[in-house]
Amino acid sequence: MKIFQNLNRWLDFRPNITENQSIGFIPTMGALHEGHLSLIEKSINDNELTVVSVFINPTQFNDQNDLKNYPKNVEKDLNILSSLNVNYLLLPSESEMYQHGYDYKITENDLSLKMEGLERTGHFDGVLTVVMKLFNIVKPTCAYFGEKDYQQLRLIVNMVESFFMSIKIISCKTIRTEDGLALSSRNSLLTAEERLIAPKFYDALKSKKSISEIKKSLNNYGFKVEYVEVYDGRLFGAVKIGNVRLIDNEKI
Repeated sequence: MKIFQNLNRWLDFRPNITENQSIGFIPTMGALHEGHLSLIEKSINDNELTVVSVFINPTQFNDQNDLKNYPKNVEKDLNILSSLNVNYLLLPSESEMYQHGYDYKITENDLSLKMEGLERTGHFDGVLTVVMKLFNIVKPTCAYFGEKDYQQLRLIVNMVESFFMSIKIISCKTIRTEDGLALSSRNSLLTAEERLIAPKFYDALKSKKSISEIKKSLNNYGFKVEYVEVYDGRLFGAVKIGNVRLIDNEKI
């Protein structure tokens, strides 16, 4: 695996990859888990080359404590990626990704203002901006995203279509633990007691009950409910348990 910490070196190297070599790309913020690995493994099966990025994107955090406490383990991530035979890893600094600060951004004016966007002001501006940057840097054939962040997935699909980008976005099913909890880097921040309660979140979303009944059930389990909403044939939810925020969705 070749590691590029300097983006200019990657940009100098990128022309060496010929047009007939398919490139799969998985953008991550590190703290890799089985959900990330499923995306990477699919890319490796689908493409001749696989590129992964690890970059904790500051512009998508509206809570500086959340950014500060976001789990990090670069050495472990490197070992995982090496063992999977990923071809290239991009490990850029904030100053490289944002050479002009945050003066330029991608803004969407509909779906990005609902649910996660309503609770986390500016979140999707940061997500779409960094994904656009990474797409322009990597120039992948395909990019892989999990359905746990389904609102994000739809926004990225729409962005690619709106800007006529020749990138195929591959949607991958949510990977869960045996008790149903959607895998997330933030799960590592749960206490042992919170970890036992956390699967009740997905249990409630798939219960087929009314939204008011689901919210009541979640409150009874000790969750602080931010939203439970239906959008585009899916039920979306966000809750906090202790200091950890969880999101999930279920097709209805």
